[in-house]
Amino acid sequence: MHVETRILLPSRAMRTAIYPGSFDPLTNGHLDIIRRGTRLFDRFLVAVLENEGKAPLFTVGERKELIARCTSDMPNVEVHSFSGLLVDFMRRVDANVVVRGIRAVSDYEYELQMALMNRELHPQIETIFMLPAVEYTYVSSRLVKEVFRLGGDVARLVPPTVLESLKARLPVTVG
Repeated sequence: MHVETRILLPSRAMRTAIYPGSFDPLTNGHLDIIRRGTRLFDRFLVAVLENEGKAPLFTVGERKELIARCTSDMPNVEVHSFSGLLVDFMRRVDANVVVRGIRAVSDYEYELQMALMNRELHPQIETIFMLPAVEYTYVSSRLVKEVFRLGGDVARLVPPTVLESLKARLPVTVG
């Protein structure tokens, strides 16, 4: 007689990741990381850093609204904002993974320092580096704003909602 033995494992804990950044503005590179991240985690929190010292183009509220509109078809995405230490915010929302996009070696050097400091402050936190799709490896929010301001076409670099917001907010200064 054959007896089947089954081992029942406890259900895995909900995996919550945070993708922090300024997102001023959200680019298609950011959106690529968000889409792919939602397939890896149960909850994917996009966390807008409240750092008005950087003189952002869009307010924190506007950035959150743009991100929410651009991710409305992704049910496990939540949009938050935070100030202070990322690890403190992560404790408040019960997250254990930081997702960061890496475009170049220069990004990696900076992000490695941040990941190691976060680990020092909260040893249970893991950082995952994700590469954007090849067509977005050169795209940054700063570059999008600069090119748009100088009259360049950024339609392929940002979601349509963001492009409309750029048109409403930034004057174009052509040579």
